[in-house]
Amino acid sequence: MPKRFVLRAAAIAAAAALVLAGAATSASAHVTVSSPDAKPGGYAKLVFRVPSESETAGTTKLVVTLPKDHPFAGVGAQVKDGWKVQKTKEKLAAPVKVGDVTLTEAITTVTWSAVPGTAGVPPNDFDEFALSVGRLPEGVDSLSFPSVQTYSDGEVVKWEEIAKDGADKPEHPAPSLQLAAAITPVAATTAETKPDDVARVLGGAGLLVGLLGLGFGLRSRKAKP
Repeated sequence: MPKRFVLRAAAIAAAAALVLAGAATSASAHVTVSSPDAKPGGYAKLVFRVPSESETAGTTKLVVTLPKDHPFAGVGAQVKDGWKVQKTKEKLAAPVKVGDVTLTEAITTVTWSAVPGTAGVPPNDFDEFALSVGRLPEGVDSLSFPSVQTYSDGEVVKWEEIAKDGADKPEHPAPSLQLAAAITPVAATTAETKPDDVARVLGGAGLLVGLLGLGFGLRSRKAKP
């Protein structure tokens, strides 16, 4: 195979890879929640991934709202260097039985705030914030965790929109955790595998095939007398 054609094919493949990488980045650039061990009726570690989507400002505060209709009997927050954590407890509208415990009040929000003088989550970077919670409810497909992200320049982004069946993915979806079975971090992320994201990746793959086909066509044309 001529060296010139190999170099051309490699350049085309690299361009297509950049397209795919850009699609993947745009699909994941929001606050998400995942869990390595979540299953109905059990205890779980919840991991909130927080990207700073700014060229100049970092994330200095994250407020996560826990489900009040399915409260947790126990909530432990990850202690992180450079961050203060605060758990807020509220009285429930009605008692809720969780396992062998009947709750009349529960922790409803957890707030991480960057210590003054620290960078928080720097621009264009990300960090993860974890909770240990339990018990998870049974007979529930998913749990939503509306979150509020505050930047160092004062911008506030509310990740609280709930995706509806048959509708387009919202611009600022609330982190959502699937509970149908024991899950992996990838399966637990917010709307990461929605049909439009799959279509984006497949479209990028189609572009790769098309570009390679174009390369072959150009080579065949030049080879003719």
